[in-house]
Amino acid sequence: MQQRSVGVCPEGYPFLILAAFATVIFAVLGWWGFTLLSFALTAFVGHFFRDPERVPPEDAEAVVSPADGRIVKIAREKDPISGEEKQAVCVFMNVFDVHVNRMPVSGKIETIRYIPGKFFNASLDKASTDNERNILEIVGKGNQRFTVVQIAGLIARRIVCWSEKGDKLKRGDRFGMIRFGSRVDLYLPDGFELEVSVGDRVFAGETALAKRKAS
Repeated sequence: MQQRSVGVCPEGYPFLILAAFATVIFAVLGWWGFTLLSFALTAFVGHFFRDPERVPPEDAEAVVSPADGRIVKIAREKDPISGEEKQAVCVFMNVFDVHVNRMPVSGKIETIRYIPGKFFNASLDKASTDNERNILEIVGKGNQRFTVVQIAGLIARRIVCWSEKGDKLKRGDRFGMIRFGSRVDLYLPDGFELEVSVGDRVFAGETALAKRKAS
């Protein structure tokens, strides 16, 4: 697995350099209108590719959100790996959210499966089955299996996965990102109760989505 830098994602460097270079050129030429626009673009790119540190909740059994954004759907759906019906939590990221994705639990990445597809609005139900997506199966404590699906959206055109099959990561570790608006679905195994509702705002690696049910 590649180790990611903190502050700004490396994937954002080419966009930042190009926008900053254009800003300097416009300023040298004295084209102040273009300079201001280019400067605003540089600031937006830096904001989009930001990669802040996150602190997981103290409860070691809590499952954290794999993405920043808003909960747009909670329902029982078929797990795309096992085919079993599981509780799914869907997080929609707009262009102003942090787009770095993080591990919901500590565990081993058992499967990575990329599926090409379309680019419908990621907030729609059909995005889960029709859009371009990348699926990760994570084997956590007690051999419990969690599935995370990175879904490209209407604007997003590239899913990035920094992890490889067999990687062992801790809860909250970075595993990938999606450029410019997208969605991440998390499928939970039985034995967990939700801590969030539709409409809630969540933060990757920090917000507890579910906790293990008391026995």
